[in-house]
Amino acid sequence: QVQLAESGGGLVQAGGSLRLSCEASGRTFSSVAMGWFRQAPGKEREFVTAISRSGGSTYYVDSVKGRFTISRDNAKNTVYLQMNSLLPEDTAVYYCAASTRNTISIFRVDYWGQGTQVTVSS
Repeated sequence: QVQLAESGGGLVQAGGSLRLSCEASGRTFSSVAMGWFRQAPGKEREFVTAISRSGGSTYYVDSVKGRFTISRDNAKNTVYLQMNSLLPEDTAVYYCAASTRNTISIFRVDYWGQGTQVTVSS
């Protein structure tokens, strides 16, 4: 089992930045790939980005490339999502996720966090 706890969400103006954190517990952190998903009001949850177990590989959905950066610190059992140049359409609940598979381009979620709200005002 893996327990995931997100933090760092909030309200920011368009063009601003936020950094989300997700701390994992319950399983060796370096044995899971990590990802971020988001769900906007009235829409389905969508994949945003993922990072491999070692942190050596990352994958992003096109809409966030060049603006978002995923990273992880295996010593701290934490994955981060740095979000820059935020747009109103980035408004969503952001969910941290873990996968026991290391195929990050097709991220199969085994564990979910509870989510953290990100609101970008125009």
